[in-house]
Amino acid sequence: MPSADTLLKPREAAAELGLSYPTIKQWILSGKLSSVKTPGGHHLIPRSALAPLLKATPKPRETRERFRQVSGRNQLIGKIVEVKISGLLAKVVLSIGDQRITSIITADAAREMQLRKGQTAAALMKSTEVMITRV
Repeated sequence: MPSADTLLKPREAAAELGLSYPTIKQWILSGKLSSVKTPGGHHLIPRSALAPLLKATPKPRETRERFRQVSGRNQLIGKIVEVKISGLLAKVVLSIGDQRITSIITADAAREMQLRKGQTAAALMKSTEVMITRV
């Protein structure tokens, strides 16, 4: 378990809070989020400063009950095996049985949902066409 006194880079703090890097920088510069400046002028954020900002994370459920608010019914539930954020996009790979589904979503959405390897998630498909190929 990480120490409450651990110093985080702004990008690491942004990932933990599910926020964008520019938002964290604005909060540092406005004084909303305390930081420590390195001799090189970089900001480091004490993990303890994040505690009041952390949202309670809901406990994942492996049922479709929580998705009933969405009209789409084509949902496959699995485990996240990879989350790779690069620039504006994020690659999320779900393992469902012995198959994998890859989705490309915005990096902001991945951060907002606080997607992490090992979590339970659902792939929701919405399409006007479904193609079948013989294997």
